[in-house]
Amino acid sequence: MTTEQMARRLHEVPLAPAPLERLVELLPAEQSQRFRAIIGKAQELLDDRVVWNVNSTASGGGVAEMLQALIAYALGAEVDTRWLVIHGDPPFFALTKRLHNFLHGSPGDGGPLGPEEHSLYSAVLEDHHSDVQQRVRPGDVVLLHDPQTAGLVDVLREAGAVVIWRCHIGADQSTEHTEQAWDFLRRYVENADALVFTRAQYAPDWVAPERLQVIAPSIDPFSLKNCELDPVEVDRILRTVGLAPNGREEEPVTFPGRDGSSRTVRRHSGLTDGASEPPPADAPLVVQVSRWDRLKDMAGVMTAFTDHVAETHAQAHLLLVGPDVSGVADDPEGAEVLAECVAQWAQLPDDVRRRVHLVRVPMDDLDENAIIVNAIQRRAAVVVQKSFAEGFGLTVTEAMWKGRAVVAGAVGGIPDQIDSGVHGILVDPRDLQACGEAVCGLLADPDRARSLGDAARDRVRSQFLGDRHLSQYIKLFGQLGG
Repeated sequence: MTTEQMARRLHEVPLAPAPLERLVELLPAEQSQRFRAIIGKAQELLDDRVVWNVNSTASGGGVAEMLQALIAYALGAEVDTRWLVIHGDPPFFALTKRLHNFLHGSPGDGGPLGPEEHSLYSAVLEDHHSDVQQRVRPGDVVLLHDPQTAGLVDVLREAGAVVIWRCHIGADQSTEHTEQAWDFLRRYVENADALVFTRAQYAPDWVAPERLQVIAPSIDPFSLKNCELDPVEVDRILRTVGLAPNGREEEPVTFPGRDGSSRTVRRHSGLTDGASEPPPADAPLVVQVSRWDRLKDMAGVMTAFTDHVAETHAQAHLLLVGPDVSGVADDPEGAEVLAECVAQWAQLPDDVRRRVHLVRVPMDDLDENAIIVNAIQRRAAVVVQKSFAEGFGLTVTEAMWKGRAVVAGAVGGIPDQIDSGVHGILVDPRDLQACGEAVCGLLADPDRARSLGDAARDRVRSQFLGDRHLSQYIKLFGQLGG
């Protein structure tokens, strides 16, 4: 094996079990009883088999965060569950980002998906074959996540595994670009034992109904990104990282890490590409948290705020919050999008520019990253997710769980979460005025914002926590003889 091939070996992500009981206790009685019964069936069904999850990154984005929670709960249920991450080079990730954009119906970089791209794609995944064959045993269950891993379906089936390909992205309407992407991927995924989509509309028409499964994502209410924080804790975290005024020295902010150790929020002074001064402590915050991705339209959120919110609500500030782009290996567009947003911010009038903050949350410490994002969302008066496309929109779910009022694009899986006017407000993501007016209405009516947030939290508890997600997977494993 060459040095380059060694560098492409699968990386196993270590995770500790999470106590399943605390999730069960959060649920209404009937819901918790159903979940207990299903977990008992899972232990019997899987017994001495391993459930493998394979994706392309251990950090950054909703898939990695979901896997951290679901695998930890599965381990807590005494189901042997493991997580592998493939390796690729920049050309490979540029190609898979193209597939990602095409599956969302977006032209992305407009590049081809022809024979050369198939050769590039296959070569990277073939370098993982021997590693896969050494790890996976006959009868094991393997969940392959998204286009980056599709090329492993056949080798895993040859190894005797039950293979499920899980696609977290898609578009409600078929377009030239979605068809090109599915034409590319079909040869790699059509032999999977089952294909799982977030919405039925995302599946191409060649997927046989008996092999099509629909499973929506979920969040972990006890993760560092979603756990309860009181207002004092929120304030201290934001002051420590430079996102709120810090007029005094105080003891470091500590929190329990995922491994049980005591962790400390580091002091940061350079998280923002934007206004040099943090928002005032009493400023209403409008927040969008997402990757620096054109489909998330951070630039459009900035325009909606500056053109339709800033003048009406002169005290409001906007935080556009994304990851430090150097820490997300499988998203080569991130740095470009962030640079474009910085250039747009630099052109704003002085009085508006000081109220717009582009926040880059560090990725070198995922626990710290999560607790910072948690504090930012809890400090928000309104959370926006004005995406042009969303497979599901977990940042919406996270904000709903925190009882925030949400203004979101009526795209992808977001309408599956929000009944507009009941759990939040849906808008046409290309209508900047409608987005701005929805934000203005909530800033002007805190009681309505609070009512929407309360209903949103109840919606997440009943439909979008890990008990429902794991239950659907266990049912699928049973159907496939896993």
